[in-house]
Amino acid sequence: MTTIIAMWSGPRNISTALMRAWENRLDTVVVDEPFYGHYLKQTGYDHPGAKDIMAAMESDWRKIVATLLSSPDGAAFFYQKHMTHHMLDHIERDWLRQVKNCFLIREPSRVLISLAKVLPDPTIEQTGIPQQAELFRTVQKQTGSIPLVIDSRDVLTNPRRVLAQLCERVGAPFDDSMLSWPAGPRDSDGVWAKHWYARVEQSTGFAPYEERDESVPNHLRHMLDECNALYEELAAHRLT
Repeated sequence: MTTIIAMWSGPRNISTALMRAWENRLDTVVVDEPFYGHYLKQTGYDHPGAKDIMAAMESDWRKIVATLLSSPDGAAFFYQKHMTHHMLDHIERDWLRQVKNCFLIREPSRVLISLAKVLPDPTIEQTGIPQQAELFRTVQKQTGSIPLVIDSRDVLTNPRRVLAQLCERVGAPFDDSMLSWPAGPRDSDGVWAKHWYARVEQSTGFAPYEERDESVPNHLRHMLDECNALYEELAAHRLT
């Protein structure tokens, strides 16, 4: 029986590197942002490569969910990289009961600084942070337990320790292959990879965490208090 792992992250995080770590296991199949095409079709956002993305991907959310609940042949684990903002309000949440939900969080100031470099005037919804908190609360209510939370800073500071704990909690034996991988693209990467994945394609493992002397742009500072409060709600439960 395949164990299905849904990892929920906002943008500008280490979600693709974490997908690389899981894909490097011989017992795991991964999928990259399966709701992206549906999200673009519904919102009309002009993202890089939007037409190609919508043409290449299933846009019916019900069919997407059915695929996500299937078991890939020969795989012990089915790892799903999800963006929280892709889960639009009309998408039903009942299917979350059937997967192991995990949440990858990042300090909001770092998210906003990074996001502003690609979206000059993002809305709070485009940070994915409010949706991450909503999904966390939904899963907590569905299961009666605290969902798994990992912080990107902790992963980069000590990837072996955090990934070993994550694996233990989802019922997977830890594998050293998760700590390094060959550089280059993957067949499983979304069609948007050429626009977004240049850095991760050059990577061969998790980059060390670096302190950066940057400030949140003034026009985005009004979001910071709300984002910080939501982040702290989840961070209180993170694996360390």
